Amino acid sequence: MSESSEVFVLDSNVDWENADEGVKRKILGYDKNIMMVKVKFQKGAVGYLHKHPHTQVSYVASGKFEIQIGNDKKILNEGDCYFIPSGIEHGAVNLEPGVLIDVFAPLREDFLK
Repeated sequence: MSESSEVFVLDSNVDWENADEGVKRKILGYDKNIMMVKVKFQKGAVGYLHKHPHTQVSYVASGKFEIQIGNDKKILNEGDCYFIPSGIEHGAVNLEPGVLIDVFAPLREDFLK
């Protein structure tokens, strides 16, 4: 694992990797304290309920998502954002093809393996 990404990360130079059925991601800028990930969803794709020790904030770059954080659900559209505290169960259902920009603190070491 590299300690950090390049200073400049060009989207066209980063390959998509399969994250789950109908879900792909690109790992963008990171160091040990923070990581940004671009996640592309096909319509109907699911980010299954899960939790992790990382704090997460996500921006809806495009599309429409049903986001669940703990017991709360909300429909979010392009331009909306959500925050997930450490250890809270969360997931997403894609209602229209779309892209999320996820930021984690600290970095998701499991994504780099």
